[in-house]
Amino acid sequence: MQTKNSINMKSYTFLLTLLLGLATGLQAQTVAISVDADADSTTISRHIYGHFAEHLGRSIYGGFYVGDTSDIPNREGIRMDVVEALKEIEIPNLRWPGGCFADTYHWMDGIGPQEDRPSILNVWWGNVKEDNSFGTHNFLNLCEMLDTEPYLSANVGSGTPQELADWIRYTTHPAGSSPMPDLRAENGREEPWDVKFWGIGNEAWGCGGNMRPEYYADLYRRFATFMTGWQNNELYRIASGASSGDYEWTEVLMKNIPKNLIEAIALHHYAVIDWGAKGPAVDFTENQYFITMKEALKMEELIEKHVAIMDEYDPNKRVDLLVDEWGGWYDVEPGTNPGFLYQQNTMRDAMLAGATLNIFNNHADRVKMANIAQAINVLQAVILTDEEKMLLTPTYHVFRMYVPHHDAQLIPLSFESPMYTFEGESLPAISASASRDEEGKVHFSLVNIDSKQSHEMELDVAALGLGSVTGEILTAETLQEHNTFENPDQVTPSGFDGAKMSNGKLRLTIPPFSLVVLEATK
Repeated sequence: MQTKNSINMKSYTFLLTLLLGLATGLQAQTVAISVDADADSTTISRHIYGHFAEHLGRSIYGGFYVGDTSDIPNREGIRMDVVEALKEIEIPNLRWPGGCFADTYHWMDGIGPQEDRPSILNVWWGNVKEDNSFGTHNFLNLCEMLDTEPYLSANVGSGTPQELADWIRYTTHPAGSSPMPDLRAENGREEPWDVKFWGIGNEAWGCGGNMRPEYYADLYRRFATFMTGWQNNELYRIASGASSGDYEWTEVLMKNIPKNLIEAIALHHYAVIDWGAKGPAVDFTENQYFITMKEALKMEELIEKHVAIMDEYDPNKRVDLLVDEWGGWYDVEPGTNPGFLYQQNTMRDAMLAGATLNIFNNHADRVKMANIAQAINVLQAVILTDEEKMLLTPTYHVFRMYVPHHDAQLIPLSFESPMYTFEGESLPAISASASRDEEGKVHFSLVNIDSKQSHEMELDVAALGLGSVTGEILTAETLQEHNTFENPDQVTPSGFDGAKMSNGKLRLTIPPFSLVVLEATK
């Protein structure tokens, strides 16, 4: 709960940030945004706002799962503070168990009495012992607690089609239909779960097997052939897709996989400064911030070029594009295990998340799912934990502010962005998307990545017949600002009353490195 003093401090911070932006001496340029109210309706799938939980560092153990003997409030070992926080942002799907870990994971190691489960070495992430105490039942029961859809990544790198077929039967087929569902019932679950989303391998071009695209396409066909749902329960099969700009991978898969064997192809892209020197998560320079945003904004180009290839082989758009790994990747926090990928989360991450989600919204005709990496304690996490303590990151607050876009109708926007310039290079400073929900409310999500300059914005909303507007803003005094366990509310959204409606025009000024979400009604 926010106190009066905290609200006053946020108002002060907003005003200070705005004044600092205006005090740079740069001439603010009004961004004129037009709204296409008559465009064909495209639904922004709620699954764009998906998340990812891998057996990596403290994502599962200490993040989602603390065991049923822990003093931390839990249900069947699942942290309830985490559950409540994720329910608040209405996560639509959760991907598990990896990542690279998926292609070394054999699901039968994680069922039955915990004391009988074999242990393995997690060779991908820190060479630590994995005791399989968190397995299929734990994960799918967690998804039911979260009211979210599970997305299971199958082991193709070291597994078999039979192993995948058995996992599908174990999780989705009714008891009595075959030995696998009967085994599930023996392990305490009579009714099947509803598991629609299935990834067939992960990063097959890398940790999933270092395969050539032609080889993986044939392997995919083999695995997909033996995937069978129960009666009318159709499965949604996802191919391991390209890394960033590997367009050959997408072309080979689209050319060689029959459309009756595939529902989606994945894409992975991380905003990384330099894979050899990723830079700090908190004490970064403006140059490092600029490069991070440059890499993040490449998502637009990547989607457009991969989709162009998909359209060539699939003009009817039967195959969806899923960006099931994305986010910022920096050096781990000092003193932590390099293999655990634990990093802090600042206003830079909020800018990255807001701009990326706007890109996904605006490409909702083809992008039907995305998964930020990752949910808890790993990479660009929305939640960080330390024993019994938990905090919500700036990225979490972006996801909460964007909830109104879930399954809403996209409203296309047109505008020319002013540029954010640093040392002779320029990036579009403004990112935006808009949608209309079932109640007729219109939401605008506006991001200004410029590190110094405020920008005036004028949205022509006359065709939408809007009359009133309210809003929220996420901003801070510095880009490096973040939440800590000692001060978990340092960066949180606050009310925004700087948007004014007059004569069909919606006007506001957005401060540097700020994110504003407006709700407008008739």
